Amino acid sequence: MKKHNIAVIVGSLRKESFNLKTAKAMMAMAPESFNMEFLDITGLPMFNEDLEANPPKEWVTLREKIRAADGFLFATPEYNRSVPGVLKNAIDVGSRPYGENSWDGKPAAIVSVSIGTISGFGANHHLRQSLTFVNVPAMAQPEAYIGNAAALFDDDGKLINDSTKDFLKSFMGAFEKWMDTHA
Repeated sequence: MKKHNIAVIVGSLRKESFNLKTAKAMMAMAPESFNMEFLDITGLPMFNEDLEANPPKEWVTLREKIRAADGFLFATPEYNRSVPGVLKNAIDVGSRPYGENSWDGKPAAIVSVSIGTISGFGANHHLRQSLTFVNVPAMAQPEAYIGNAAALFDDDGKLINDSTKDFLKSFMGAFEKWMDTHA
């Protein structure tokens, strides 16, 4: 069985983020073929092409970790019908300098998590647009929009909703097939 190194990227920096809690739950139910590790984008300096001559160490580290991954699991909230700036910044940093796109050709899956009922639909689709440009084939089906997230976790951050658990386990199985297809 081929092992896939999956970088997990959470678009929320909040300590009690529902996206972080969802990502942790998904990592716990990952197939055996997945080796999953968080790719931390906290504190990543904003992209500025003027800095490319001597890039910040955080940029270099991010690019190395992206290159080392076989694929990506993105968990994103929705801010103003789009992805958080920190997530877009990570995509920009990883795609530069021009001609050295670290993301190139590596598959991904996206889950958007929200306390609202629209479930981060806008962020999910904006992220897909950015990933298309950096040549990251995002899994099309099943789509994962997790709404009303505040009711899905207990006080310790554990996922307690059985139908959400079942869906996410199925989603991870589909992601494994997606990875195998694009390996």
